[in-house]
Amino acid sequence: MMKFTKQNFIFLLGGIIIYVVDIGVDFWVASKYLCQGQYSWSLLILCFRGLSLLVTQIFSYEWFKNDWEGTDTGKLKWIFLVHVFQCGIFIRYWFALKYGCQAAFKQNSSGDTPETDSPSLLQKQAIDVVTDINMLRVFKTFLETTPQLCVQIYILMEHGKCNFSQYVALIMSFGGISFSTVDYQISLRKSLPDKDEFPVLSKLTYLFYKLLTITSWILSITLIMLLSVRSSVILLILLWICGFTWTLKQRTTFCKSKKMEYLYRAVVGIILIFTFFNIKGRKTKVCISIYYATHTVVTLGILFVYMFWKPSIIKEISFTVVSILTILSLALGIIFLVVYYRHFHPTAYCRPHACSDEVDGEAGQKDRVKICRFQNFIMQ
Repeated sequence: MMKFTKQNFIFLLGGIIIYVVDIGVDFWVASKYLCQGQYSWSLLILCFRGLSLLVTQIFSYEWFKNDWEGTDTGKLKWIFLVHVFQCGIFIRYWFALKYGCQAAFKQNSSGDTPETDSPSLLQKQAIDVVTDINMLRVFKTFLETTPQLCVQIYILMEHGKCNFSQYVALIMSFGGISFSTVDYQISLRKSLPDKDEFPVLSKLTYLFYKLLTITSWILSITLIMLLSVRSSVILLILLWICGFTWTLKQRTTFCKSKKMEYLYRAVVGIILIFTFFNIKGRKTKVCISIYYATHTVVTLGILFVYMFWKPSIIKEISFTVVSILTILSLALGIIFLVVYYRHFHPTAYCRPHACSDEVDGEAGQKDRVKICRFQNFIMQ
């Protein structure tokens, strides 16, 4: 069983700091746009923030309700109130700090330690609560951070100038994507039985694969926005419909209620606009090949459209730089993808009995939710 270490606790503290700073940066950038009279950009930045906040609070409360089923309803009412005020993530961070500190710094407890505070139980509690946070951060990354990054790059290319707050927002966005993707993969490895720790080389390979392919696609979307914002919106809607339809076909079983399951599938549809995720833990060689082949064709198609529709723009240095970055990051990202899947990818996601949809009575159902929530989440 993998352990929650002091290094994990430090990363947890870093995640809290980044989360709080990110909130401040969003409002800072939005206020800058507001002061400059760019009300639409300010509203768009806040809408992305509001959407991710609303979705993560809904899932967070639903998970609390599932985990605390049959316990004191007074606690659930208090938790519900906290989530209504959009602060549920801070409750989860509090639990993560509590269990994480105990697991990381009290591992050498004496033999007379109560069973409820045993090292193995503390380890499981810490890993479970951090895993929930990382799942919520995946939602936030693709509902807020990535769309905001598209908008920020579009504004930079369209107007040719960028103030300090926008540069900070760009750095925070790229940092947020990097941090959440690596943390997500670490949590995935920790949730898998009989898997070794995620080695540094594997982390870097996975990080570069995700970051480079996402960057290439963000730049491609930005180029479409420069041609026509309406066309880019239509393309994104079509891609979401394709992703949502695929998740329906996969018949995912992440949530206990049908309404929450459809919300989950809708969110995964948005995630699939920007990057590929395996939502059933099955072999996806064909699907992932089709996905990135489509991205490659669309990216090259966009560049050809510029060549024949707006040849004057090709002479601009900014377009040349963005085009080179788009193609280069896509090519390097696919190379890292191949290396990761050939050398570092887990061969199995979970044991058949651990992730079975069958539940042995009501008592077993509660434990099954705790064990399998992440194992029914988007895999890789």
